Amino acid sequence: MKRLLLPAVLAALITGEVHAESFTISDIRVNGLQRVSAGSVFGALPLNVGETIDERRLSDATRSLFRTGFFQDIQLGREGNVLVVNVVERPSISGISIEGNKAISEDDLKKGLQQSGLAEGEIFQQATLEGVRNELLRQYVAQGRYSASIETEVIPQPRNRVQLKININEGKVATISQVNVVGNNVFPEQDLVDLFELKKSNLFSFFKNDDKYSREKLSGDLERLRSYYLDRGYINMDITSTQVSITPDKKHVYITVNINEGERYTVREVKLSGELKVPEEEVRKLMLVQEGQVFSRKVMTETSDLITRRLGNEGYTFANVNGVPEPHDDDHTVSLTFVIDPGKRAYVNRINFRGNTKTEDEVLRREMRQMEGGWASTYLIDQSKTRLERLGYFKDVNVETPQVPGTDDQVDVNYTVEEQPSGSITASVGFAQSAGLILGGSISQNNFLGSGNRVSVGLTRSQYQTRYNFSFTDPYWTEDGISLGYNAFYRSTDYDEYETDVSSYSINSFGAGINFGYPINETSRLTFGTSIQRDEIDPNAYTVDEIYKFIEQEGDNFTNFKASIGWSESTLNKGVLATRGHSQSLSLEATIPGSDLNYYKVDYRGQLFASLTQNTALRFHTELGYGDGYGSTSSLPFYENYYAGGFNSVRGFEDSSLGPRSTPASGTTYAAQGQKYDSDRDGEAFGGNVLITGGVEYLFPMPFVKDQRQLRTVLFWDVGSVFDTNCQLINSESSSCNKVSFSNMASSVGVGLTWVTALGPLSFSLGMPIKKPDNADTQIFQFSLGQTF
Repeated sequence: MKRLLLPAVLAALITGEVHAESFTISDIRVNGLQRVSAGSVFGALPLNVGETIDERRLSDATRSLFRTGFFQDIQLGREGNVLVVNVVERPSISGISIEGNKAISEDDLKKGLQQSGLAEGEIFQQATLEGVRNELLRQYVAQGRYSASIETEVIPQPRNRVQLKININEGKVATISQVNVVGNNVFPEQDLVDLFELKKSNLFSFFKNDDKYSREKLSGDLERLRSYYLDRGYINMDITSTQVSITPDKKHVYITVNINEGERYTVREVKLSGELKVPEEEVRKLMLVQEGQVFSRKVMTETSDLITRRLGNEGYTFANVNGVPEPHDDDHTVSLTFVIDPGKRAYVNRINFRGNTKTEDEVLRREMRQMEGGWASTYLIDQSKTRLERLGYFKDVNVETPQVPGTDDQVDVNYTVEEQPSGSITASVGFAQSAGLILGGSISQNNFLGSGNRVSVGLTRSQYQTRYNFSFTDPYWTEDGISLGYNAFYRSTDYDEYETDVSSYSINSFGAGINFGYPINETSRLTFGTSIQRDEIDPNAYTVDEIYKFIEQEGDNFTNFKASIGWSESTLNKGVLATRGHSQSLSLEATIPGSDLNYYKVDYRGQLFASLTQNTALRFHTELGYGDGYGSTSSLPFYENYYAGGFNSVRGFEDSSLGPRSTPASGTTYAAQGQKYDSDRDGEAFGGNVLITGGVEYLFPMPFVKDQRQLRTVLFWDVGSVFDTNCQLINSESSSCNKVSFSNMASSVGVGLTWVTALGPLSFSLGMPIKKPDNADTQIFQFSLGQTF
């Protein structure tokens, strides 16, 4: 090689001066290639054979080759008119090992390294490794691990390769030791600090993880602090500075917020501006802001939202309402003007449904209160969404109203649903806690084959009951929502086993019925029904005297015709696991002329949800029942008695174990049956004609579970019992007499969980009785498949 051009090239790169002689390239030769192909070099080299070059062009060529990132050294030389390119390739990465990481998984780390160009087989660049190291440190700092450190080691390997070793010391997450607000005079500092999501370390920090510093959380806390003042009239409140201090050992964080409160402002006047589109008096009724009030940005925003929704109900979907405050510093008042821009009235082009893979479109469409072609009413669109949620078929329902492309007065209404199991296999599959071994099962489907019809089929055999039942309900028998339902059943019950918790007897029943439902309005309906039922009673060895007395007076087989009327109302936000609204039902069922027995039953059920926070609520619930005989029948038949205890009643007590007990039978009762008298069998649950149960539940999210839509966790307090207002005379003594007395009610507290599974709602409870009536049987752990709290 006659002459090395590198010194001249370097001089050109640094000074830009040209000193070497120009020459015409007759050939180009590349030396030092191992993995990089010659084609890659020639493709990046901006020089060709036959071209005349000087040092300026050589400098450009060198830069082009370095930009490829393949080489750590490049020298250009000349042998005659041949351009010689000598290169030293950067080493390739033979492997990457990571040690010490826990907070960030190794897979995530390697994925990030690969995205940055650090992976096995890739060309190694030290700058890239340093950049990745700094980025990892930033991620650890974002987690509050200020003491984290990362050391990298590049180990040379044969054949121009390197092994990368990354040693991570994650350190501990720095905790918040103190949060201070400085400059406040109006509100106590503790009240302001309590607004912050970031908290000083405390006993609950382990669960809430709220003592770890985060820049994003602090920004939210500052906005929350600012809103607190703005909602209380301090419109000039200013956060002058924020200091976040870290101790030298990088384990503790101190946060100090300096504020200037300013003066409190009141509302001087409230004005409306723009095109109202609805009568002004209606708009005035929606205005929460009144003259003389302390100014509140929250109240101003809520007023704007109410006016916007009112305009939306009239089809002005794109209405824009802004509250514009004008402060008067001389007397610390605010003039507030609501500027209304209704825009064009929008009409509904199409209503579309997505996500209903099982449920037919017609089932969803018949719940719509917003019609295609009509103006888009915010109320009707939301009402339709609520009706879909109340069906209980869907885990989630969302609605969007995108504007139709190419128009300025049409929207589509798109409902997106996420389906969930809408049926159940009851606790009779396999084993039931209250009935022992079960053969068969009971299946109910509230959305049969996606048609919206409710179908239930039961084929059940337990240790003391055989039951066959079928029911069908079409909620839209007519287009205007009149429902039709019918059912048939056969039930053979034999309480002759020693282990049963109710008084011993056998009864065979079968019957059928039909019912109609009529909607009164959006939330309530009337139901009417009629049925026929045949009952045959068979006393056995341990039948108590009350049953013998009933058979003596009324007989042992009956055919009864029943008529019923009921009213129900529901404003619940969901059909399953509701969290808002209320529901109640009242029904009357009575036998009618032509029946062998004359009796009636009145039942009431109600529940009310009261929201506490976004994720918590209280649920108040009650169930009341009263029954009695009339005419020639002196009392409610014993086999129609109410029972209490167990799920959907008073948890913590065995099923049907509360309330009146049967009168201890005499020895002659057993002798007549050829049995030996056993006093331990006497005094079993007999039920009563009055039912009173109720309670309160605290609904809260289950910790560490992100999706709470199919889960409900509650703390509960249940109370209730069964009473008998009809005192019978057995052997000249008063029996089965248990007058209504609130002091004799059972009560319990505990925790419960309901999970909506593919087989139906699965519920568990742990209940601890706090008041146990005499002879009541307790049961701390209870479960059920097919019922919800």
